[in-house]
Amino acid sequence: MPFKIIASQCTGCSACEPLCPNGAISEKEGSFFIEAAKCTECVGHFDEPQCAAACPVDNTCVVDRSLPRYQAPD
Repeated sequence: MPFKIIASQCTGCSACEPLCPNGAISEKEGSFFIEAAKCTECVGHFDEPQCAAACPVDNTCVVDRSLPRYQAPD
């Protein structure tokens, strides 16, 4: 499942954006968001999602359970 950023909790610090290996994180109107189609949960790059690891506000970068889990190509 891709990650999402809870906009109401995002402080706009930008800590997550440069760490995303897929360029899935962008800023809009002072808050950051994750483009679900680009999010791979950092599989193949890091042991844990970098957005969640870098975010200074707990539970702001969370799994978007409304979308299917990322499947790495064979």
